[in-house]
Amino acid sequence: MNLQKGLISFVIPCYCSENTIEAVVKEVIEKVEEQSHYTYEIILTNDCSKDKTMEVIRKLAMENHRIVAVDFSRNFGQHSALMAGFQKARGEYIVCLDDDGQMPIESVFDLIKELENGADVAFGQYEEVQQNWARNMGSKVNAWMTELLLEKPKRLFMSSFWAGKRFVIDEVLRYDAAYPYIGGLLLRITRNMVSVPVKHRKRVAGNSGYTFFKLLNLWMNGFTAFSVKPLRFASLCGAISAAAGFIYGIIIIIRKLLNPDILLGYASMITVILFIGGMIMVLLGLLGEYVGRIYICINKAPQYVIREVVDYREE
Repeated sequence: MNLQKGLISFVIPCYCSENTIEAVVKEVIEKVEEQSHYTYEIILTNDCSKDKTMEVIRKLAMENHRIVAVDFSRNFGQHSALMAGFQKARGEYIVCLDDDGQMPIESVFDLIKELENGADVAFGQYEEVQQNWARNMGSKVNAWMTELLLEKPKRLFMSSFWAGKRFVIDEVLRYDAAYPYIGGLLLRITRNMVSVPVKHRKRVAGNSGYTFFKLLNLWMNGFTAFSVKPLRFASLCGAISAAAGFIYGIIIIIRKLLNPDILLGYASMITVILFIGGMIMVLLGLLGEYVGRIYICINKAPQYVIREVVDYREE
């Protein structure tokens, strides 16, 4: 697919956004048309929404041939939707944003400016996040775990509103296994990334598609696919437990030698058994996550399956 200079590809995953996506697309078009030296295309990926989102984006694609509509056969998640959008993108710059209207479209060109000044990826950093407390907490946990396990620089704020150069997206697309995690892929490709202060709008309709369990699943996707630190942590826990058990055994022997009449109760022994047994089960579960995901990847589980594409762009 030929690279088109000056073309910005907007990739927008869509899930149950029939009431917001049309306004987002309209604003994107208005803001880009104000810039004489850029053109646009918009790739909308419907992640098997439960409402009429596909009908809306199909209509948009038929009315404007710079818009592409992609429909998944089932729900594969936001990151798979981004990967499908990247496959269709032709632009020199790729911009990712959400479908809820909370992203400040006018700030897109601040991100593009950073790319033109030498950055490979530019993220929008929200001055004040307009989300509920549960989602805010999830975002903070995600940032902390990304720093710990994926070695994200502390100065870098990673969000779902970002822009990247073409070569970065081409490298991301080389990942063809199941469970894509865009943040992990970007950190694996480059550290030449910056954060740009932007405003975060309030949600005008609906609720976030991310529940706690979806966030948990996303974290597991990222950390089991792009880091072995959890396994190293498991080994460290095992070594500490073994050392603690050895020391505790020596203490018991010394106490018995010094005071042969002392009665060694079962409470402490049961406590230790439960603690060690629980730790073993948790670490086995962690190991099972790695093995299970390896098994699924070996069996060529798809990142996504496309039911329909509406694309009237000229070849």
